[in-house]
Order: sequence, then C-alpha cells, then structure tokens
Amino acid sequence: MPRLLDWQKSSFSGGGEGNACLELATSAHALQLRESDDPTTTLTTTPAGLQALIHSLKTE
Repeated sequence: MPRLLDWQKSSFSGGGEGNACLELATSAHALQLRESDDPTTTLTTTPAGLQALIHSLKTE
C-alpha cells in the first residue's frame, strides 16, 4: 500500500480567499509540489531540481 504524503503549506501563503498556495511533500527519493487549488496535479522533482528552479526564478 502506498504511503500517504504529508503535505505542508508554504509559509508565504497569505491564506486569503481565492489565493492558491504552494504545498510540498517529501517521499523517499523525490519532492512533490502541488498548488492548493488543484491538489490532484503534482510536480515531482529532486532537491537539486527544485534548487535550480528557485535560482532561475530569483535571477529573472
């Protein structure tokens, strides 16, 4: 039976109405990301992949 993921909401989430939040969960070999407005769609990446994405977004 697959292990259920423990999703954590971003600390930058404003919590206001209509605002989507980024949620993150970890599994044995990957990170899972999803938007709270669409929790059935997830992005799977590695810690290095997420670090590269964040670095790229910060430099834009």
